[in-house]
Amino acid sequence: MASAGAALKKAFFAAFVTFGLAFPIVALRTDANLSNQLVLTERWPLAFGLAGIALFGTLLLEMLGPAIRARTASKTAPSTAPPHPFLAYLPRLGLLLLLAFPFIATGIAAAGGPGVLKVMDNYGIQILIYVLLGWGLNIAVGLAGLLDLGYVAFYAVGAYSSALLAKTFGLSFWITLPLAGILAAFWGLLVGLPVLRLRGDYLAIVTLAFAEIVRLVLINWVPVTGGYAGISSIPKPSVLGYSLGSEPTGLAATLGLPRITFMYYLLLALALFTYWVTTRLRTLPVGRAWEAMREDEIACRSLGINTFKTKLSALAAGAFFGGLAGAFFATHQGFISPKSFEFMESAIIVAIVVLGGLGSMLGVAIAATVMIGGTELLRELDVLKAVFGGDFDPAQYRMLLFGLAMVMLMVWRPKGLIATREPTVRLTPEPRRGAPAAVAAE
Repeated sequence: MASAGAALKKAFFAAFVTFGLAFPIVALRTDANLSNQLVLTERWPLAFGLAGIALFGTLLLEMLGPAIRARTASKTAPSTAPPHPFLAYLPRLGLLLLLAFPFIATGIAAAGGPGVLKVMDNYGIQILIYVLLGWGLNIAVGLAGLLDLGYVAFYAVGAYSSALLAKTFGLSFWITLPLAGILAAFWGLLVGLPVLRLRGDYLAIVTLAFAEIVRLVLINWVPVTGGYAGISSIPKPSVLGYSLGSEPTGLAATLGLPRITFMYYLLLALALFTYWVTTRLRTLPVGRAWEAMREDEIACRSLGINTFKTKLSALAAGAFFGGLAGAFFATHQGFISPKSFEFMESAIIVAIVVLGGLGSMLGVAIAATVMIGGTELLRELDVLKAVFGGDFDPAQYRMLLFGLAMVMLMVWRPKGLIATREPTVRLTPEPRRGAPAAVAAE
């Protein structure tokens, strides 16, 4: 009875706090009418609904808490059971699905769903961009253990570098793409040289400040970056003289396919290249040094590993792939502005890496698909507008969904969606009689 009373007390307290936070931003809303006057709109049912969700959610967590903690403890304990066979085939199934996605989008459009361009852009290209960014940040955060909150700065450097090189010097996209990655990595080195001797929260604050400095430079350096107006008319990539844009003489028009199909496969190739390079780097001494430094930096120093150079290489490698993503984003959109590179983008990328599981490539891909694809899917759910009102936009509450997802994940799976993964290196000592032939070194 005492435990039930404590659970009810916590549940009502959570509901009270939720209602207090929702009161100024949810229950009361101001809109401008035709006379440019503020009109107060009351939304009390929505505020009470959120409080009710917090009440029953907290009560459910308190009731199931002991069982969940016991199950989590049993999962985190060392186990000799082999992984589920489905996990071995999941990457291959995902790759087949990605390759067939344009044809799936065509089928959805033919069945009366959204258009091909909308499906491939919202659920294909947008997700893959964040997968690419998540894998890049995963090198610094997941493998090396560096808390980088300013990763969007390298994303912006890659985008603006590619756009300026293409428009100012007329360089091809295939030249500006590696240059954008190299310039982003160069800025990663410049930032890392003075700040990588910091640790933890101090490093996070400095990287956050760097991202804000880059954003302010993009806004105020108007002769070069265009300020808030941004850069427009960024040229599209071309293959064998055929543009991948929507021109009548482009490759898409010649073959009778949507333009976005080629851009999708180009981004998929960049993502697969990132995956291949990252998995190869993990098997090299520098990759093993990243993971060792993440586990125990003092032990690395005692073994003679230069932790400063190791951190610098991780930050530069992650920045390189952020620059590649920025270059593709610029040429795909044809227009970039500082609005696309705010702190919220860094928060989303960090959330994807944490939710997916630090160091897990597959987990980051799944988290990006769920978070970005789920946000886009919310836009299509008109049933929510019937419940909360016609002016309700679920996409505006995506950060609330991010927060709820992270809280739930910390309860059920504290180490992320995929907390276990194959070891980077397997030691195969000489087999003994009566002993297994190979021993895996975690």
